[in-house]
Amino acid sequence: MQIWVDADACPKVIKEILYRASERVQIPLILVANQPLSTPSSRYIKTIRVGSGFDVADNEIVKRLLPGDLVITADIPLAAEVIEKGGNAINPRGERYTESNIKQRLSMRNFMDELRGSGVDTGGPPSFNHGDRQAFANQLDRFLKQAL
Repeated sequence: MQIWVDADACPKVIKEILYRASERVQIPLILVANQPLSTPSSRYIKTIRVGSGFDVADNEIVKRLLPGDLVITADIPLAAEVIEKGGNAINPRGERYTESNIKQRLSMRNFMDELRGSGVDTGGPPSFNHGDRQAFANQLDRFLKQAL
């Protein structure tokens, strides 16, 4: 098992939690981004830099993903592809995407996208906060305990 990170939009504090978890459980952590990333020196942590463009990082993750791998992403369409391929997905706010909830999340995301496309101001997600950080850490710990 490996942990993949859709790193361009992942909050720094979440990356730091992942660095520590990767070292603690000695599991590979791969951050995929279209910009250079600074990571701690570790034999478990590596980065893959992809070209810029729509969904380039997402496509690279899906291409390399193996069943059972974990992907950290807030991108619901990416999470849906991960689940379809037999992977697992958690967003940076600690929500785990599953076969039972991903279709509903994808439908809501598409509906909100249509609203925005028609000019409706839907607002955005609330600011990332300490509670989100804690929810993510807890969900990651539960996942790693179950997977390992």
